[in-house]
Amino acid sequence: MTLNCNGKILDLHTKKIMGIINLSQDSFYDGGKYDSIDKVNAQISNLISNGAEIIDIGAASSKPGSKLIDPKKELDIVSDYIIELPNNFRNIHLSIDTYNSNVAEFALSRGFSIVNDISAGRYDSNIFNVVKDYNSGYILMHMLGDPENMQENPEYDNVIKSIQIFLKTKIQKLQESGFNNIIIDPGFGFGKSIDDNFKILKELESFQSLNKPIIVGLSRKSMIYKTLSITPEESLNGTTALNILALERGANILRVHDAKEALQCINLLKKLN
Repeated sequence: MTLNCNGKILDLHTKKIMGIINLSQDSFYDGGKYDSIDKVNAQISNLISNGAEIIDIGAASSKPGSKLIDPKKELDIVSDYIIELPNNFRNIHLSIDTYNSNVAEFALSRGFSIVNDISAGRYDSNIFNVVKDYNSGYILMHMLGDPENMQENPEYDNVIKSIQIFLKTKIQKLQESGFNNIIIDPGFGFGKSIDDNFKILKELESFQSLNKPIIVGLSRKSMIYKTLSITPEESLNGTTALNILALERGANILRVHDAKEALQCINLLKKLN
């Protein structure tokens, strides 16, 4: 439960918060909100002051219907942030949300410590070599299909077993190459129906059998706002409720837009236990 990520120790004996910074103009919730270095610096400072110990920065939208981003275009958007942020925030983990190996390498070479890859190496298999070379943290996520089509009637015989088999196969491949700094993500909302998402949450504890830390990204997602017939902007309370359930069922990291409320979840559960 302790990972050495590109020279920085990530201690997961205690629950952690990963704060989200979306640089994409097309994000489902906060697209276009953080479009300058000053705004990003201010939001990261806000997330850290409210309990985030990991900041996840991405330039590619992965909302349903979005297309894959070209590596050069992605680097054009994110490179200035990658260069500046490690100097401004030395005492936290910076994570790059990318499936392109050259973007991952650019970030790791400048002080980022984690790669968050929604494709699990499917779009660019060289990303496995990059995370191994830098001994970074690597978030391995399950997704059925691609962002462009993943919500077009996803179907499983058994969603839990399907995700477990997928993650186990990828973990074995990485471990056979000598890489072990793996965090698993069942991929809420990535090629799953609303019922699938709630089944994953209900049985989240079963993923502990893979013997890897678990990250969950429930923040303001459609499983909340569609179930409650509200908007993403109105979904903070629902996010908080589901984050508590995820923590109880074994989540080690909460990936969120709202760090203050996530920290309250962690502290209340700590008191209960």
